[in-house]
Amino acid sequence: MRADIHPTYYQAKVTCNCGNEFTTGSTKPEIHVEICSKCHPFYTGQQKAAVARGRIEKFNRKYGIKAE
Repeated sequence: MRADIHPTYYQAKVTCNCGNEFTTGSTKPEIHVEICSKCHPFYTGQQKAAVARGRIEKFNRKYGIKAE
């Protein structure tokens, strides 16, 4: 390996907009993200209900089923 061509590797502190903080390896010392595994709908289980609700409504529209 050649010397002085590799970036500096840090134990980066990752901060999410929701306030969650964790550390990971990166070439940047600090990382700010908008969404993480603590607040993402897929990981919190909120997405499943929304996706199912959309599929049910699409099925009902397709086959002309009226809501009671």
